[in-house]
Amino acid sequence: MTQSFPDGLSQRNLNGHDRRSFLSFFLLAGLMAAGLAGLFGGPSRTIQAEGEADLKVKTPTVLRNGMIFETIVEVRLKQPVDNLVIGVAGSLWQDMTINTMIPAAGEESYMNGFRHFAFGEFDQGDTFRFKIDGQINPPLFDGNFGVIAAFDDKRKLTSIPVNIEVLP
Repeated sequence: MTQSFPDGLSQRNLNGHDRRSFLSFFLLAGLMAAGLAGLFGGPSRTIQAEGEADLKVKTPTVLRNGMIFETIVEVRLKQPVDNLVIGVAGSLWQDMTINTMIPAAGEESYMNGFRHFAFGEFDQGDTFRFKIDGQINPPLFDGNFGVIAAFDDKRKLTSIPVNIEVLP
């Protein structure tokens, strides 16, 4: 009795492996290793700066086009401030869509290349957390560089340079 095989299969598939199966295995293993190494988008990292206030920014540094991401900005104040303002350089968010910011700023403006988000008065020792959710737009390739800063109204307290690499 002859054995019939479904379309695309033959006796050769039962006899063992050929070179193509080894090539497929190594190609798949290589792609998985590259993904685990963070080459296709990686975990968030925290960067810090000290000045008249301590500033921490937790954000992914490698993203893929179209990905949704989260950034957390945390400011610990070393002195009282009349109007805490978080400033984000316009170049950092170019070709990105910002979906949500929590808490919402009491006032928003654009000045000297920065988007300013004002949150009001805070006391010495207070810690303020600002959560930003965004998405990479299709035209963005290679990435963006900019600065995130903390201000007391218009006086800069501290800042951090942020680089976000975007892969296709």
